[in-house]
Amino acid sequence: MSAQATPEAIAALLPEIAELVVSALNLEIGAGDIDPEAPLFGEGLGLDSIDILELALVISKRYGFQLRSDNEDNVRIFSSLRALAAHIATHRTK
Repeated sequence: MSAQATPEAIAALLPEIAELVVSALNLEIGAGDIDPEAPLFGEGLGLDSIDILELALVISKRYGFQLRSDNEDNVRIFSSLRALAAHIATHRTK
């Protein structure tokens, strides 16, 4: 677990996490169609709290760390695909 994820590590994770989001939530878009800067909630992908819970479970299993529902940083963590990739790159154990 590194203290800070490098831009290269984040960029390398983006396609993998986009595919994970699409497959975990059965979205009808391609992983490559997700803008890394677009919001995951609301006007971006339009995810809701149930989607985020499902996504957190899949991420926890795949990357070996817990995303907790009571984390005060969740709004920032799930603000965009890039923010999520940065968080995963920093905290992953697998």
